[in-house]
Amino acid sequence: MSQATELNFSSADVLAAGEAQIHEIENKMLQGVFACRTTEAVEAAITYARFLSTSGITPENYPVFLQMLEVENHWVIDALIGDRDPFLLLSSVQPNRFIVSRLLAMMTRWHKGGIYHKNLSVILGVLQSVYSSARDGYRIYPLTIADLNAVGKHLDKQKAQDDPLNRAILELMEKIAALEDGNDPELEEVAVHASRIRNAFFDDRKKMEDIIPQVLLVSAPGRTEIQPRKRAAASSVGGASRRVEASEAKIELVKPAPERLESKD
Repeated sequence: MSQATELNFSSADVLAAGEAQIHEIENKMLQGVFACRTTEAVEAAITYARFLSTSGITPENYPVFLQMLEVENHWVIDALIGDRDPFLLLSSVQPNRFIVSRLLAMMTRWHKGGIYHKNLSVILGVLQSVYSSARDGYRIYPLTIADLNAVGKHLDKQKAQDDPLNRAILELMEKIAALEDGNDPELEEVAVHASRIRNAFFDDRKKMEDIIPQVLLVSAPGRTEIQPRKRAAASSVGGASRRVEASEAKIELVKPAPERLESKD
C-alpha cells in the first residue's frame, strides 16, 4: 500500500500539493528577481519587463504590471514602459478600486523624491483618469486626507507649476477641492484639505509642511541601484552574428537623480 493511500490522500491531492509547492517556489524566485539585489536579478527583471511590454496590458495581466511598477530600478521601469507615454501606460485598463488603492500605496510607501519620475507619471496618469470626473472617481475610490497627503508630498515648490508632475498633482487637487459638499462632512473635509494643499503650493508665504505633516515631507536619500552589465556591439564569429556581454569587474552602484535618468540597458 502506498504512503499516499495510507494517509488517505488521492493521487490528485498529491499532484495538487506538488503543483502548489512548485508555484510557491516559482513565486519566491520571481520575488528575488524583482528585488533587483544582484546584477543577474536586474538583468532577469529587465528581460521580464520587456516581455510584458511586448505582450501588452490586458484586463487579465494588469496586476503584474502594477507589481513591476514597484520595482525600484529605473532600468527595469524603462524596459517596462518602452516608448509609451508613462501617463497613458494603464489607459487601456478600466480603472477600479484595486488599481487605485495599489497605486496610492506606492505613493505612501515611497519618500518624497524617492520615486522614479516615470513611476510617478504612470500613477498620476491613472489618478487623472479616475478623477477627471471627481464625483464619479470618488465612487470608485473615496480618497482620504492620508491619500491626499501621500500624493501632495510629491509636489516640488522648487519647480514651476507647469512642470508635468506638479501640474498633474495640482489638477487632481483642484478636482477634489471642487467636491465641497455641506451635506457630507467627510467629503467636505477631504475637499477642503485638497484645496489647502493646492494653496500651499502657490502661496510663497506658506510651506508644504504647514498642511502636510513634516514626517511625510522628509526627502529620501539618493536611491541606490544595481545596474545591468554593459553589452558590447554585436560581433561576427564564424559567419554568425552574436552579442557579447562585457562583464564588469564589480557591481556598480549608482545614485541617479530621479528626474534625469536615461536607459542604459
